[in-house]
Amino acid sequence: MKIALFFGSFNPVHIGHVALANYVAEYGGVDKVVMVVSPLNPLKAGNTLLPNEVRLNLLRKAVEGYSKIEVSDVEFGLPIPSYTYDTLEYLRHEHPEHEYILLMGADNVEVFSKWRNYDKILEKYHIMVYPRRGYTDELPYENMSRIETPIIEVSSTFIRESIEKGRDVRFFLPCGIYDDVCTEIRKMKKIRIK
Repeated sequence: MKIALFFGSFNPVHIGHVALANYVAEYGGVDKVVMVVSPLNPLKAGNTLLPNEVRLNLLRKAVEGYSKIEVSDVEFGLPIPSYTYDTLEYLRHEHPEHEYILLMGADNVEVFSKWRNYDKILEKYHIMVYPRRGYTDELPYENMSRIETPIIEVSSTFIRESIEKGRDVRFFLPCGIYDDVCTEIRKMKKIRIK
């Protein structure tokens, strides 16, 4: 089975995440997209992260009923911070019958050489790159290919900040998770203030 791995903090998941995963599942030449919830990205600050289980459960709820997208908590059982290469190797060892493809945004291409073992990722795995506004279309590495997905300009930061300001952003989130997201973000804000 050919599986595209979509790593992220999904803090929280929004319509851009699920639309991208849906597009890749339907048009990307893969059998399945697995959305991997990262407990801590070594290149991002962790002080604004919703709890792991909250992000995981919101994501599961967002893709519920769609068989071509799965949600994985594999990195929750691996050393933190999470390094993509380690996770790829773990999955390849556990499921050698699958072919894993790394899905990443064009914004990550610019910092890819800062990733731990990026050269080994290039050596062993194919990377599918989706466009991000303001980033180059050039792919500097041979093992990368472009997938022309729709660009949806929304971010988890925008969602969190909007909810903290009392704005209603329900249509930027997958159906059925708005109330849960609002509750969790307000809870997190209270914890940060104390």
